[in-house]
Amino acid sequence: MITLDGQTVLVTGAAGGIGAATAAVLLDAGAHVALHWHSGAGTAAELAAAYPDRATTVQADLGRKAAVAELWRAAEDWAAGTPAGGLTALVNNAATMPYSAPEDPYEDWDRDWDRVWAVNVRAVADLSRLAVLAFKARGGGRIVNVASRAAFRGDMPDAMHYAASKGAVVALTRSLAKGYARQGVLAYTVAPGWVRTERVAPRIDDPANAHMLDEVPMGDAAPPREVGNLIAFLLSGLATHATGATVDINGASYFH
Repeated sequence: MITLDGQTVLVTGAAGGIGAATAAVLLDAGAHVALHWHSGAGTAAELAAAYPDRATTVQADLGRKAAVAELWRAAEDWAAGTPAGGLTALVNNAATMPYSAPEDPYEDWDRDWDRVWAVNVRAVADLSRLAVLAFKARGGGRIVNVASRAAFRGDMPDAMHYAASKGAVVALTRSLAKGYARQGVLAYTVAPGWVRTERVAPRIDDPANAHMLDEVPMGDAAPPREVGNLIAFLLSGLATHATGATVDINGASYFH
């Protein structure tokens, strides 16, 4: 069994879906976890109540640059009171995925590109920057960024911004790994395909969308906890030389 005793992790987008499942896995493995949420605390609040000595919640709108820095400071302030004395790992999971195609009104296209880039790329970059600075001073740390198979195979016209943002996350993570491995800062990317989250399940289970799962050789979307298990493994220190790698978890529906 993987143990994360002694680690203190900030997980973004922990109110539900992959983020909540990841936070639950990390807590089960013994980590202290700061659970970020935006519009509703959801499962993050439940986990904080279940692990009052090892979890806390922090609200922030990652579309605002100032809020990103405030989130990091709040998580670090809480982490200072943990056995690690500060954050030892960061999981950038939060993302937004609105839908607007080139044929839609320009106002929708413009708004969605700005929002997606702010949340999915700039916030990830800014949090990673803060993590690098802190982790270097502490002798090392780990970053796991959640991308998507869309980063490699693209997406539908109404999700171009999402695919482009996840491609940027992959390049960012590889750059972090190359730049800071000697200082003990390790960075990994996890690239899920369909994941059976609260948001996605109704869509993929709609008979009209049978093609979505037909392309998955395993026949179903990944359970969110499997993504969390993978992230926990990367944070465990059991595969340090995999820094810079992108790990697919998509039921064999795509290989890059």
